[in-house]
Amino acid sequence: MARIRCDFFSEVLGLSTSMTVLLPERAASQIGLAGSDRPGDPPVLYLLHGLSDDDTTWSRRTSVERYVAPLGLAVVMPQVGRSFYTDEAHGNRYWTFLSEELPSVCHSFFRLSRRREDTFVAGLSMGGYGALKWALREPGRFAAAASLSGAVDIAARGDHPHRPLDRAVWHTVFGDRTVRGSDDDLLTLLDRAGRAGVDLPALWLGCGTEDFLHEDNVRFVEALRRAGVPATVDLGPGGHDWAYWDRAVQDVLAWLPLRPPGG
Repeated sequence: MARIRCDFFSEVLGLSTSMTVLLPERAASQIGLAGSDRPGDPPVLYLLHGLSDDDTTWSRRTSVERYVAPLGLAVVMPQVGRSFYTDEAHGNRYWTFLSEELPSVCHSFFRLSRRREDTFVAGLSMGGYGALKWALREPGRFAAAASLSGAVDIAARGDHPHRPLDRAVWHTVFGDRTVRGSDDDLLTLLDRAGRAGVDLPALWLGCGTEDFLHEDNVRFVEALRRAGVPATVDLGPGGHDWAYWDRAVQDVLAWLPLRPPGG
């Protein structure tokens, strides 16, 4: 695969930022790694980072490049700081950057499919929250969305007496806004989608039993069932760590509804 660290200027953010991009490459003679491409524009996975990470972390702490090489799948990993993929109350417009500017920039720089059936999003922790929020707010964009150890009940994290979200982060991102019931609340978005019968992407939800976010994810699974929204769920052993995410991202890649590389 081709691995590109792309530095570019964001008009939405008003500053230079970065993304790491993996692009399919046929490499039949490469020892130990079978690359693959496909006719036409390749499908794309937007892979979102967590609270303490940046756009390089997925490729540094997992073997995601090796995992996607035989799939003919492009991967876009943007950098959003500690924004929770939100237009911050006292910061920058990271939701607008993610949902509007980033896809446009990627399609202007790289050859990527624009079809819904070829477009996917996934993320870990804060990125799991971002992935589900993007999929629930713009369901027509994605064929599938996955959350790995996602912060799926952000309002509860803000109020939690033992494992609250850092006060400074909360103030920067949400300020005095009421999150519960808003477009930043995944439970509200899910309930709306269920009531409206929205054609949602396929959903994958995973979280380890030793993860401090496990109870939040159990409640989210219950909310999925109440809303009548099907999902693939994995709430087995694991912590909030890269050992779990390296395993889980392989499960997600195997689950994605990808067309065969020759198709």
